[in-house]
Amino acid sequence: MNNFPSVRGNLTPQRPLADLTWMRVGGPAEVLFQPADVQDLADFLAALDPAVPVFPMGVGSNLIVRDGGISGVVIRLGRGFNEITIDADQVIAGAAALDGHVARKAADAGFDLTFLRTIPGTIGGAVCMNAGCYGTYMADVLQSVTVVLRDGTLTEMAAGALHLAYRQSVLPEGAVIVAAKFTPPKEDPAILHARMADQLAKRDETQPTKDRTAGSTFRNPAGFSSTGQADDVHDLKAWKVIDAAGMRGARMGGAVMNTKHSNFLTNVGDATAADLEDLGELVRKKVYDSQGIELEWEIKRVGHRKGAKTA
Repeated sequence: MNNFPSVRGNLTPQRPLADLTWMRVGGPAEVLFQPADVQDLADFLAALDPAVPVFPMGVGSNLIVRDGGISGVVIRLGRGFNEITIDADQVIAGAAALDGHVARKAADAGFDLTFLRTIPGTIGGAVCMNAGCYGTYMADVLQSVTVVLRDGTLTEMAAGALHLAYRQSVLPEGAVIVAAKFTPPKEDPAILHARMADQLAKRDETQPTKDRTAGSTFRNPAGFSSTGQADDVHDLKAWKVIDAAGMRGARMGGAVMNTKHSNFLTNVGDATAADLEDLGELVRKKVYDSQGIELEWEIKRVGHRKGAKTA
């Protein structure tokens, strides 16, 4: 580790990443960095060779790490980045805070972030993906984010600067979100908690929450405006076009399109990352061939396929 800056957190070379993702697949990080706090992260990035790529990683809830692993430095935020602060008119959450935990804490204080309760993952990932459900998106409640830029500079960016759209955002290359500030509407805490209980019950009824998935595999092919808002009532959903292509229950190696909800790519126990990605690509082809619809991945796929040459 002589080529890397000294840190107060942990630097681990060739750290396997499979156990850090919900799909439980993938190769190692060339180096995994778990910073102690924001200053540790900023100092590390400032001193790191600018040519070394960095990849911020949450809890791996919406991620496939390819079997060949990830080059450069994977940054995984932990306890120093999960604080939740609530005052009279805003909620501030660290990037490593779990979405569901933020929703519950906000509800306790009478702030409506209930849409986050059923979204797996962390606040950092939710911002990057402009996560949303039940008609509400991060774009509706996000005021600003605090980021550490690739050169180690700590700065605050207004929500508008992220150009949040359906399942996407725009961040400076190599930037790491460390906190987010929200100004959600207020509501009676009892009403908010009851709403979340109902949402959880509906999710468990319709989605394979006990299986090894990474959430929705593909974006819904229509029904959203460029801002991420539902612009009309549409019946065109990813699971419907997958079913129409005859791909519910389709299998490749240890990967299956879940029979309970066909837009959930599932590791049934022995899948490789290649199994999962290749099955997803086959589904995309079958949907396009049968219906002329090009599904877009919602799951993020990173790293190198096993045996592929790296730069």
